[in-house]
Amino acid sequence: MAISIRQLTPIFAGEVSGVDLTKALGKDEVVALEAGMDKYAVLVIPGQRISDEQQQAFSRNFGPLENARGGNITKDTDKRLAEGMNDVSNLDKDGKPLPKDSRQHLFNIGNMLWHSDSSFRAVPAKYSLLSCRILNTNGGNTEFADMRAAYDDLDTATKAEIEDMVCEHSLMHSRGSLGFSEFTAEEKAMFKPVRQRLVRTHPVTGRKSLYLSSHAGTILGMTMPEARILLRDLTEHATQPKFVYVHRWQLHDLVIWDNRQVLHRVRRYDTSQPRDMRRTTVAGNTMTAAQAEAA
Repeated sequence: MAISIRQLTPIFAGEVSGVDLTKALGKDEVVALEAGMDKYAVLVIPGQRISDEQQQAFSRNFGPLENARGGNITKDTDKRLAEGMNDVSNLDKDGKPLPKDSRQHLFNIGNMLWHSDSSFRAVPAKYSLLSCRILNTNGGNTEFADMRAAYDDLDTATKAEIEDMVCEHSLMHSRGSLGFSEFTAEEKAMFKPVRQRLVRTHPVTGRKSLYLSSHAGTILGMTMPEARILLRDLTEHATQPKFVYVHRWQLHDLVIWDNRQVLHRVRRYDTSQPRDMRRTTVAGNTMTAAQAEAA
């Protein structure tokens, strides 16, 4: 059965059928999925009962995996997943829900802000792939916002104003905006701000998009209050319902999204109950242009 993709909203996101991720993909299947990502930016592949090893193998079809180090505050001794897997669950290393006052849980609440994975890295991520292993039925939807359509919808004057702007992104900013401000010296070094363009151009389609994230806290050449108001205004514009796809998780769904083209956030859920979500992240291969020039 050949791969087919059904569009889920008028502007983006698609549901894939005709693929089994427990098996190795052929070249034509990988090409079809990459083309689907370029077009839809988010792909939902339901009913994939996969292992961590199978998820990693599937993810590597699209490039090397990103090293998870530097993206959280979890100590190596407290991690429950193998290298190459990003744990975005609410579980400790014993598989039990984290206490509400645990530092790890409080830090992870930042995933409920609109963001792009790894925009806080000098070379930001390409794709994220998230697998639902234990379903939490009380909340926990993931929302995606199409930054291409949001850019297209801006007026001409705003497009001209922001075209060459460069932001600084850091996990310390996104977590600090929620009141999480106590970082160790090692964490401050890991989370040192990096520069990213505010407007990106997709390397395949040539389509422009906003590159927003809760990690963005400043814009070079602007006062901080002015920069944060502009970033807030752009984020409010970009996350209007007309630009958003809401994914209501089912057990064994796998969702892929292109961090260069969409924002996402998880919604609140009952954290006293387990929610096991496992992410692999395909590494990017280039710095955003303005950052490369400034480096």
